[in-house]
Amino acid sequence: MSNDTTSRLSKNERRTQAREQARIAREAEKKREKRRRLYVQGGVVLGVVAILAIVGLVLTQSLKPAGPGPKNMASGAAVFTKDLKVVPSPALEDPKAERVAPEVNRDELPLDVTVYVDYMCPACGNFEAQNGVMLENYVGSGDANLAVYPINFLDGQSLGTKYSTRAANAFACVVEQQPDFAFELHKRLLSPEVQPSEGTPGLDDKELLKQAEAAGAKPTQELQRCIQDRPFGGFFSENYTAASEGIWGLADGQRLLQPSSATELQPEGKPQRLVSTPLVLVNGQQWSEGRDGSLETFMLKIKGEIEQAGAAESATD
Repeated sequence: MSNDTTSRLSKNERRTQAREQARIAREAEKKREKRRRLYVQGGVVLGVVAILAIVGLVLTQSLKPAGPGPKNMASGAAVFTKDLKVVPSPALEDPKAERVAPEVNRDELPLDVTVYVDYMCPACGNFEAQNGVMLENYVGSGDANLAVYPINFLDGQSLGTKYSTRAANAFACVVEQQPDFAFELHKRLLSPEVQPSEGTPGLDDKELLKQAEAAGAKPTQELQRCIQDRPFGGFFSENYTAASEGIWGLADGQRLLQPSSATELQPEGKPQRLVSTPLVLVNGQQWSEGRDGSLETFMLKIKGEIEQAGAAESATD
């Protein structure tokens, strides 16, 4: 015997029951659709909020006034003198302020050597490998002063990490806070064991801190914060901008070479612009290996000219 009560309903009752079941199903579907729309709208709202938060953070960072430059780099450079000590100078309050080359008397020794470097530049690494020990000896003994101008023109070659800026900033953090270890860090950042290749992310901030430690610096909270926060990024962007508009500190009448030329000079009477790194000056005169021979030969030539001029002046006194 069947227990199906539906079979005992009349035709009208079965029709009414079917309509009621259909209504209940429609109501349930409407509720599900409403919940789905709320979920989607909520997700969109959260996504928009997240995007706005990111945009706000970027705008806040970009609109935040640039802080001062690092101490001991008022000219845009860290200047190393006898015993590899950094010449002290106040911080440049406005990173966009005009760079002024350190005052030097080029009629007497020590020699005035200037190098513009990008810490991702392979030619800068090669230059350091060939001349680093020689320069260290000259500077350490007091026969030369060395001004190191870090720039960041290869930021676009580090897959978005802006390695050139971050490395220059780490160098500046040490120049400002623990200057006795700045020369060693400069050497390490250009060494084949440390310098990254173009087209790679480069060292991250923790690895840059480790290199500062390896150079002898203490990993204080202040140093860690400086490397992580990159307060001097704008300073080095301005270093590059200024050098691209005209190198400062050239000797009177000196002209720089055109790009990829060992003989053709930039136009006379025009700003002499940075076109590649490393750019090396000795007493305000550009050194080019193809034209001048080795850097040490060039330095000894200028040193000899100074000594001869001094001897001639003494003979007439």
